Amino acid sequence: MTGEPTYFSEELLKVLQAIAKDGLVSAASGLSSMVGGPLTVDNPCVKLMKVREIPNALGGPENEAVGIYLQAEGDLSGHFMLVFPYEKALEMVDMLMEVPPGSTQQLGSLERSALAEVGNLTASFFMNAVAASTGINSRPTPPAVMVDMIGAILDIIVATTGGISEHVLTFQASFKYAERAVKADFWVIPDPVNLEKYLSQKNV
Repeated sequence: MTGEPTYFSEELLKVLQAIAKDGLVSAASGLSSMVGGPLTVDNPCVKLMKVREIPNALGGPENEAVGIYLQAEGDLSGHFMLVFPYEKALEMVDMLMEVPPGSTQQLGSLERSALAEVGNLTASFFMNAVAASTGINSRPTPPAVMVDMIGAILDIIVATTGGISEHVLTFQASFKYAERAVKADFWVIPDPVNLEKYLSQKNV
């Protein structure tokens, strides 16, 4: 990819896509217990994006969205964000609560808790997949649910991460249950120093 940092080789991106698939499939399996039936996720599409390009990729910086943010602590540190456009977040809650589409009109404490669990499971299973592949262990911090414009959410993440990386790995996937499907973006913001540990483990 033109202009990508040297530590993100094509081979590494393929490895991360395979890990993301394993992690998201496992997360969907965990979420199945919440919805009372088989929830699946399609093959995630991994992209390497510059941080400043993200708002436009999600429809513009003023679009309202819901972000579930976690940090990874341990041998491989980094930051994670599961992002839904606001209306898709409402659809996700409907699916989790097993209520008809359009039932959820706002995000109260119960709805936010359900979305927080989605983010927690997604990040946890992603980290488990990394550990299974490399032996490098990490654990997630408690999730924080943000409801704001895309630009504002991204500003918070940049401030929180201290600008550790100009690039974000984005995994686009759809969570599916019965006839319903909700698309989401899973952002992974690695710490370049810790990423070197990953590279040495994988010899990529």
